[in-house]
Amino acid sequence: MDTGGETAQHDVVLSFVGTQAKVQKSGMVFPQNLPERSWEQIGANLRELVNSSAWWLADWLIFGEATYGWRRYKEAIERTGLDYQTLRNYAWVARRFEHDRRRDGLSFAHHAEVARLSPPEQDYWLRKAEQQKWSRNELRRALRASLAAQSSDAAALPVDGDGEERAASDPAQPAAAGRGRRKVTTLTIELSADQLEHYSKAAAAHGLPVGEWVTQVLATADRHTAGSGTD
Repeated sequence: MDTGGETAQHDVVLSFVGTQAKVQKSGMVFPQNLPERSWEQIGANLRELVNSSAWWLADWLIFGEATYGWRRYKEAIERTGLDYQTLRNYAWVARRFEHDRRRDGLSFAHHAEVARLSPPEQDYWLRKAEQQKWSRNELRRALRASLAAQSSDAAALPVDGDGEERAASDPAQPAAAGRGRRKVTTLTIELSADQLEHYSKAAAAHGLPVGEWVTQVLATADRHTAGSGTD
């Protein structure tokens, strides 16, 4: 006999999958005469279930921390049997998007790609991804291309007599208004997709954009080198 929790889980899955497949805790059994169109729809619905579950877990974690305190929150994470860091990343992304700014037409992964940006920049890229029907990877490539273009533009900026860069405003790009002007040196590091994902998760664990996290890591390494007395 199913327990209450297992029955609730079964009902949630059925609401996405329907009754054409037999849903079990350890798998799914399909009838031999299942139409191809039905099989395709089940796959699309399961994708939505996976995407929704990331938001649900994130909001559940945030509620637990706010209502029961940090200790209860950690215990709740352990009870799920899921990876602690993954769930912490879920919660970090969810905190970056109020419910009315989350887009049902895009996946949780889409939102995670732009979570490190400011809210206006997040909205700009998510709106563009929805309009262009970009996959998560297409959104990532577009972001990388934009950042590379901005880095090239920054390197080519004319310099005033006092050594300050004169920034030109591009209305086509989501501007980061209000940032102080300062002379900077741009360092370009080539990473594989897996490396970028790994570093992004590490940065998210510290509540930082990946660029700021890398800067801190490099600064820490520099201090350690200086402290060692190595020439």
